[in-house]
Amino acid sequence: MEYKVNQLEDSIQEIEVNLTYDEILPEIEKAYEEERKNITIDGFRKGKAPLSLIKKFYGDAIEYDASEKIANKRFWEIAEKENIEPINTPTLTHIDFVKGDKLSFKIKYEVTPKIELKNYKNLEIEKPIFKVKDEEIEKEIEYYLESKARFEEADKVEDNNYRITVNLQRVDNSGLPIIGQKTENIIIDLTDKRVNQQIPENAIGKKVGEKFPFHFVDEHTHGEEIHREEYHYEAEILKIEKKIIPEPTEEFIKEITNNKASNLDEWKELIRKNLNEYYQSQSEEIFINNILNEVVKNNDFSPPPSLVESLLKRFVEQEKENAKRYRQNIDEQAATEYYKPRAEWNAKWQIILDNIAKAENITVDNSDIEKLAKEDSEKTGISVEKLIKYYKDSYRPYMLLEEKVINFLKENTKVKEVDAEKYLKEKREKEDE
Repeated sequence: MEYKVNQLEDSIQEIEVNLTYDEILPEIEKAYEEERKNITIDGFRKGKAPLSLIKKFYGDAIEYDASEKIANKRFWEIAEKENIEPINTPTLTHIDFVKGDKLSFKIKYEVTPKIELKNYKNLEIEKPIFKVKDEEIEKEIEYYLESKARFEEADKVEDNNYRITVNLQRVDNSGLPIIGQKTENIIIDLTDKRVNQQIPENAIGKKVGEKFPFHFVDEHTHGEEIHREEYHYEAEILKIEKKIIPEPTEEFIKEITNNKASNLDEWKELIRKNLNEYYQSQSEEIFINNILNEVVKNNDFSPPPSLVESLLKRFVEQEKENAKRYRQNIDEQAATEYYKPRAEWNAKWQIILDNIAKAENITVDNSDIEKLAKEDSEKTGISVEKLIKYYKDSYRPYMLLEEKVINFLKENTKVKEVDAEKYLKEKREKEDE
């Protein structure tokens, strides 16, 4: 038997085999004997027809069918001999069987690509450092105070610090109402910066029952054409409410912070601490992503298509489940295109991760699972035994391995701290190029 293994791509191989008819003759004869048991020819009992007649009437079909089975059998014999481990179902891409002469075939399959790791240690990676600004703290305080605001009914809009309930009537350019274009009982917060600024400007000084106009322009494209339409409205005020922002008293601060602060200075420090923790987690997440992206870039290869397809299918299914939860519809084709680069990156990372783990002798054993189970048991109240069984039956061991590999990469990376604002600005500029 002549064969050779062809490397078509990083993760795609093909076994090409050439056999003489004599080499497969025993299996051909065995196929005749097996088929003979099920064949009935006039004048003979089932399974008792002479082999010469079987070959005459059914020979071509039996031998062609047998040739495919022989090809499959020989493939797995070669795979075992060459230590080949396909990660998908092998596909017969070519077969040339000439009865009485030869059998040639090709079978294509995917394997986990063998990569020679390089440039994954001693990298210098940027880590953005965020700084909490005083104005951010003031905005957080403003947000909390706003969230606890109450409203008192009023007769007149004195400034922007009001909420109004209106009927909106669309009018034409001459000011006449357009039939069927009226919307009733619309609540508008005049402090909301997203509101058309003509509304708070024109509402100031108005009382309940009075009206005021406003307009806006909608401009969008249809293909290469720009469509522009102007909308004119008249608002009739039904109700006016003044927004009362609470004072940051000791009682209020204790309530909003769950007794972690009792005065304004303590509250500001608590907000600063919380923002710092949030920014540190964001900084760490960006840093890790930068490391992984650099490692994948330095060890680039073509990932197995079946692995990419499997990950892509999982991402799209998750998106569909999320959409279903919020009663939304998604464009499956658009979602597939969107997640394809992510699926390809994750396929590469999974294989690189496994290679780093082997190269650095990083493993996950029973003691790691037991330690995690004990920690989680104290938090959840679920027995350690149940958690161990659940973790072993899930992806948790792989997730632990990934955590260990990432920690190894972090420990072997030089950190280059950079200003977060400058870092994010440069990143946006690169994305816009």
